[in-house]
Amino acid sequence: MIAGLELSVLMLSAVALFAAAFVRGYSGFGFTAMAVVTLSIIIPPSTIVPVILLIEIVAGMSLLPSVWQRVDWRQLRWILFGAVLATPVGVMMLSELSGQVMRVVISSVILMAACAIWLGFRARKGESATSIVSAGVVSGAMNGASGVGGLPLVVFFLSRDENPGTARATLICFLIVLDIYTCSLATLEGLITSEVLQLAVLFLIPVTLGTMLGNQQFLRSPQKSFRRVALVMLMLISGGGLTRALISL
Repeated sequence: MIAGLELSVLMLSAVALFAAAFVRGYSGFGFTAMAVVTLSIIIPPSTIVPVILLIEIVAGMSLLPSVWQRVDWRQLRWILFGAVLATPVGVMMLSELSGQVMRVVISSVILMAACAIWLGFRARKGESATSIVSAGVVSGAMNGASGVGGLPLVVFFLSRDENPGTARATLICFLIVLDIYTCSLATLEGLITSEVLQLAVLFLIPVTLGTMLGNQQFLRSPQKSFRRVALVMLMLISGGGLTRALISL
């Protein structure tokens, strides 16, 4: 056993993380949601969420050179402001509330939002500071509670027809900062244990490789396909998470 897990579990986890990292490298989001939905079947959420957050920091850093010049810094500042305020609430929820209930609520909200955008919903005042801060608040709370802070922000960007390259770059930078902040709070809550650190180190290789290959795929793909792919991914991730959570109740 390594870090308290059987070798077969570690190998299965590595494959799942590689696939999730490929998606993250292409779209800028989805890694945490896919990894948590998959791995929480065999690893407790209180363990796997901190592991995934630590790994995502490293994976995001590897993408920074290719996205830095496309970041919308005004939006990033307002989003981070809202997220910083709300993340402690999410971390408290992770340590106190039922993981299954959290998954049902979060997956349901994301699925309904993605379907609404697919059907034509658009944010009328999406450029206002209030709207951007609100998106950050929702994202921060969800990230602290379940590590899926990127999903509500993707919904926000897609509802405004944001430029794909700008949305992806801003999202990548946002998640790096938010994950560092969330991990700091999780450490204070006693969630970053020696087992969590061991698992994070073990999983770095498949995640780094998947992220690099996904980024190469994004650079080769037409940007007009980004919106469609992102919406489908949101529906699949949230739908899968909701189904699993309801079965487990």
